[in-house]
Formats: sequence, C-alpha cells, structure tokens
Amino acid sequence: MGFDLESLSEAASGAIGALLSTTILYPLDTCKAKYQAEVQAHGQQKYRNLSDVFLEAITTGRILSLYQGLGTKNLQSFASQFVYFYGYSYFKRLYLEKSGSKSIGTKANLALAAAAGACTAILTQPLDTASSRMQTSAFGKSKGLWQTLAAGSWSEAYDGLSISLLLTSNPAIQYTVFDQLKQRHLKNRKNKSENGVSPAALSAFAAFALGAISKSIATILTYPAIRCKVMIQAADSDDNEAKKAKQRSRKTISGALIAIWSKEGPLGFFKGLQAQILKTVLSSALLLMIKEKISAVTWVLMLAIRRYLSITQGRLKNA
Repeated sequence: MGFDLESLSEAASGAIGALLSTTILYPLDTCKAKYQAEVQAHGQQKYRNLSDVFLEAITTGRILSLYQGLGTKNLQSFASQFVYFYGYSYFKRLYLEKSGSKSIGTKANLALAAAAGACTAILTQPLDTASSRMQTSAFGKSKGLWQTLAAGSWSEAYDGLSISLLLTSNPAIQYTVFDQLKQRHLKNRKNKSENGVSPAALSAFAAFALGAISKSIATILTYPAIRCKVMIQAADSDDNEAKKAKQRSRKTISGALIAIWSKEGPLGFFKGLQAQILKTVLSSALLLMIKEKISAVTWVLMLAIRRYLSITQGRLKNA
C-alpha cells in the first residue's frame, strides 16, 4: 500500500509555504498579537494602535524582540500546515473514492476542511499556546519553548483548545472558497495531471489574489473568536498578584468575552481587525502562492521517490 503521494505532495508544499510566509511576516504578527492581547478601558490603553507596539520595540532598543518566538512559531506553522494539508487532501480523496462522485460540493468541502482543522488543532495546540505566550511576553523577557511550556501545567498547554476547534471554521471557509474559485479559474485549462505530468497550477498572481479574497472572508466572519483566543493564550504579566489573578480569569471563552464587553464595549470584539486582515491575508496569500508554485516540484519529487523505492524493493526481492 504505502503513502498517499498526492496527499504528501500537498502537505509538503503547504508546510513549506507556511514556513516562508510566517518568517517574512513575523514582526507584523508579533505587533498584532500584543495589540490584540491588551484589554483596557478607553484612555488607559498602552497601545492605541498597531504602530505603538512597533515604536515601543524601537525606543527601548528591542527591535530584535519582534522576532521572539520565531523558531516555535515556524515549528508550529510547519507542523500545523503539514497536518492540515495532508488531512484535507486525504479526506477529499477518500470522499471521492467512497462516494463515487467526480467533484465535491460546498457542504462536503466544509465538513472535510473542518475535520482536517480539528485534527490539526488537537495535535499542535501546545505549540500554538507556547508561541502565543512567547510573542505576547514583554519585549526582552520571552522564554524558550520548553521553559514556556514548563512554566504551566500540561492542561495549560491546551489553553484555548475549545476555541481553536471552533476556529476550524476559518480555514474551512478559506480553503473552500479558494478551491471553488480555483476550479472556476482552471476549468478551461488543460489538466496536466491527467497526462501523468503534474497537477494544473495557478499563476503566482492568481494564487495571491484568490488567497487574499478567501482569507478576508474567513477572517471577518470569525474575528471575535480570534481576539478571544489571543487573550486566552497571552502571557501573564510580571506585575502584582492581583493583576495576575485578573488575567487568569480571562483564560476561558466566557471570561474573555466578559472582559472585552465590560472594558471596551461591543466594538472591542473587532479591535485589531484591520491588522488581523492585513497579516492573515498577506500570510495566506503568500502561503498559497508559494504552495502553488512548488506543488509541481514536490509532485515530481514524490514520483521520483516512489520509483526509487519500487526499484529498491524489487532488487531486495531478487537478492
């Protein structure tokens, strides 16, 4: 039997795309996370807008701290995108084989994407929690991966898991919209995969544009939950115990919702939306653009590996 090479190709290209896009946009991601994590009444905010976070890093001489937690974030991004793309591609292939259909409808696509997202969230949640805590720590005070995880209990490593499962609707919406738009874009082009060469690929510009549109839609629909997740996973302040106790009370969905409503009002649920859209749209568009451009290469590599393994296995049998 062996591995599903098509799913492995999708997973590898998606994971590499995630690694590169995360590294390129990491300073913006750090500023966004620290801005979203702060919950204060009007007039008491440390950060009035996203640029205040960047200016703090410059004025305190901590510009390199904008990259705090990059290694963990890259590990989390690579692992989560590999698991997600492999699961999504595998579930889609399995659905087509079992149902006998030639295409997947929108509802089935959403269900498959959500299933892949749920598997991803469960397997990579500790890395997600650690990277969020490292990013939202005070500049210059971020700890390493193991120190960050060891600072709390094992259950605390899964802070925000329930809301992460809820947010599986985000990539589900994103990739469903992207796939539908991609199919329409490519329907009049020759499908190279039918000739055994490689799957048809989008141009870099088309992949970037479709990625931006699909991610924008998903982000707007799920943003209040995204803000709550950042608050739940944010690092605790080094201030007095009373403040720490108040922060710990926000480590649940209900606690985060109450804190936002009481201090910032209904508009607080959308604090940082523009920054989130900017970061996630650029990240997703870059990811999908890179993935589309290297998918043909990974496909050829997978075929070469399968041929090599087949030849090697044949020689061992004849030995």
